[in-house]
Amino acid sequence: MATLVLTVAGGAIGGPLGAAIGAALGRTVDREVLFPAARREGPRLTDLAVQTSSYGSAIPQLFGTMRVAGTVIWATDLIEHRSTSGGGKGSPKTTQYSYSASFAVLLSARPVVRVGRIWADGKLLRGAAGDFKASTGFRLHTGSEDQPVDPLIASAEGIAVTPAHRGCAYAVFENLELADFGNRIPSLTFEVVDDATALDIGAIAEAISDDVVTGMTGTKLGGYSAYGDSRRAIVEQLVQASGCAVEPHPDGIRLRAADAGAVVEVADAGVSVGDGSAKREGRSRKLADAASLPSTLIIAHYDPARDYQAGVQRAVAGHGGDERKLSLAAAIDAQSAKQLAEQGLARLRARRERRRVTLDWASAAIPPGASVRIAGESGRWRVTSWSLEHMALTLEMERGAASVPAVAASSGRVLSSPDRTIGRTLLTAFELPPLDETAWTVPRIGIATCGEGDGWRQAALLLSIDNGASWQELGASAPPAVMGIVAQPAGVASPLIEDRVNGIEVTLFTPGAALAAADAMALDAGGNLAMVGDELLQFARAEQVGASRWRLSGLRRGLRGTERALGAMAVGDRFTLIERATLRIVEVPPGRIGAGVWVRAVGLEDPVDGTEALVALDGRSVLPPAPVHLCVTNEGEGDVLHWVHRSRVGWSWIDGAETPLGEASERYVVQPADAAASETTSPRFVPDSASWQPVAVRQMGDRGLSPIAMTTHSAED
Repeated sequence: MATLVLTVAGGAIGGPLGAAIGAALGRTVDREVLFPAARREGPRLTDLAVQTSSYGSAIPQLFGTMRVAGTVIWATDLIEHRSTSGGGKGSPKTTQYSYSASFAVLLSARPVVRVGRIWADGKLLRGAAGDFKASTGFRLHTGSEDQPVDPLIASAEGIAVTPAHRGCAYAVFENLELADFGNRIPSLTFEVVDDATALDIGAIAEAISDDVVTGMTGTKLGGYSAYGDSRRAIVEQLVQASGCAVEPHPDGIRLRAADAGAVVEVADAGVSVGDGSAKREGRSRKLADAASLPSTLIIAHYDPARDYQAGVQRAVAGHGGDERKLSLAAAIDAQSAKQLAEQGLARLRARRERRRVTLDWASAAIPPGASVRIAGESGRWRVTSWSLEHMALTLEMERGAASVPAVAASSGRVLSSPDRTIGRTLLTAFELPPLDETAWTVPRIGIATCGEGDGWRQAALLLSIDNGASWQELGASAPPAVMGIVAQPAGVASPLIEDRVNGIEVTLFTPGAALAAADAMALDAGGNLAMVGDELLQFARAEQVGASRWRLSGLRRGLRGTERALGAMAVGDRFTLIERATLRIVEVPPGRIGAGVWVRAVGLEDPVDGTEALVALDGRSVLPPAPVHLCVTNEGEGDVLHWVHRSRVGWSWIDGAETPLGEASERYVVQPADAAASETTSPRFVPDSASWQPVAVRQMGDRGLSPIAMTTHSAED
């Protein structure tokens, strides 16, 4: 009698395999070549979910396209990076710290073709287009038999002790920035591609068993992870899932689809009904109690439509029976998993009916796994075992399941990690007037950045004060700002009252960026403040008039000393919404006033030199604004010029009192047309001649002179 060495677990979907394997391989092959003696379970879904770094962890053999966590096999300590900014007069230096790490992750114990998406802590680190969402170097070693050692690992450990891991696929990350992951190496999962097409279960079993198991089952998987050290359990799981027939073959074991192959017809004259167990010598029919049949079969699998998260499909038939579950470490769509469940449940319930037939020894060519039809009856039977004794062949059979029609299935609600593109970095930099009531002591520039794609987050910033000869690192930029360009500029208006006539239309850079309205209270608190060209303004209303185009109205123009830019706005000027959270404010040396500084931003998808912008410094961040309300009056003894000073602080004017001076002392330089310049400590000037107009007046601040205020007014009576 053939040896029974491999059986399907209780309630197995595919039926016993022992007779087939015994007939093909015998005890020696079974014990020493294909299946170890110890009983082990097949791979489970949880085996692939969490990244490990334990020594001795089993490495899966990946087939098709699968998502796998892998095992960290090498890593450096955290690498600290420091950048310093500030340090000007009256301002302390600020040191920013960031961290990165380099490490390697073993993915598959067999070669792969490529790696697609990569997730870090459940969020996309690498998109479908191969773009990384965080700064890192990346190399994939596909597992070829001649692959060299990784140069980074070799440089750290020594080439003599660095393995090449030939035959195994692994990925190396070099200086992965860890700010987005709590300054630790994140838990990574990889979309690994061995073959872009669906694979037949038979092909997978063939590779796992080193060609001992061959054949085609008709059941295809998008991907499969052969995980663990028991090839027996892996092949068994595949056979259970497919319900295929198992036959002995001269070279090993052959798998085939259950309804494929020739059907052998046999005679059985000993059939009886009655209580379901009537017998005649050598022949019998058994019908299991209906209450013992399973009513539900659940297939747990990885669903590609859910980014390979676990999915569950179930088949239900009848009531009161037990529930069976098969965890299949395979990537299959919901429809295919549902069909596997329906077919599997049909097979389980069909096995209720079993037959035994004794035939002449000449029928010994009918092997285990063969399809049999009983003369005079409908349906197929599958031979589960046979014995040859006293020149008589006894076949044990179970009824084959009828075909199951296709059924609909759904993956359920899909919450995929968004694959947002990063795109090129867009940079705007400008000298910034003080935004609060503090008088700055050194020039400051505002740096705003965003990206062409909605996945852009930050860029590295650098500053040059020597026209690009050298660059100072400023650290990371602020989060993305709302930026764009002027599509329709506003005309000239007064800076003294709300501009209810003009409007501005701007086109925003980033898809999905938006602007909002602000009431008077919000505007008074500094809301909806924007730099448009060289003009600082606010807007009360924002109306979307296109996909990325907005019309702004209810304007407050020429704020904080920028009234000289009124009327200069043009198509193509940069628009930047000024918010403290999205603006990086940087100090620059006072000696650059009248000249300029360069700012560079380098993002993940930028060229090596990144994006650059020149900031021409006119001193608006540290100099007082020009005096206003120049007026000539006749005070009996002659004409007198009066004016009103303005301050770098006190713009809110919340108490109705005199505007604070904002400088150490009040001083002015007055330049008449017909005389030398003179200084005065009060906002008035008495000329020495009648031909003194026009006259230029500048306030003397702690850091320099204000812009010029001019007058050609005649004396008032």
